[in-house]
Amino acid sequence: MFQLALAHRGHAAAMLRALDLRPGQELLLMQLFDHDSQTQSELLERVRLDHPTVSKSLHRMQEAGLVTREPAAHDRRVTVVSLTDTGRALQEPIADMWRTLEQISVRDLTPDQAETFTRSAHIIEKSVRNYSRQPPVG
Repeated sequence: MFQLALAHRGHAAAMLRALDLRPGQELLLMQLFDHDSQTQSELLERVRLDHPTVSKSLHRMQEAGLVTREPAAHDRRVTVVSLTDTGRALQEPIADMWRTLEQISVRDLTPDQAETFTRSAHIIEKSVRNYSRQPPVG
């Protein structure tokens, strides 16, 4: 499992570099593609990354002209993150990148094996998410 995660992450990182993105930035962009103009807190909750990581990524993305960060009209302490035209233009290239990575990942599997793997991966993902929501023991 660990080797799979490393290989997948490494190839995804290389593909993201070709789009001038760092790993994790595409996750933030994908959330904004679905719901533009979110607060930074909403993005944190949706991508499940820590605050320093998201803040640093958003700062880099703002410098690259992909997003804007502005104080919310209702509360100047709240930051609203919005896509720029440049950021919005990455929607299809990012979708293509993930489709390509998925095709690469299962290319040596039969259709039945790919379906079984996908089903198993969803079960594993659900198990990990449910476990991480449990309160600590002790």
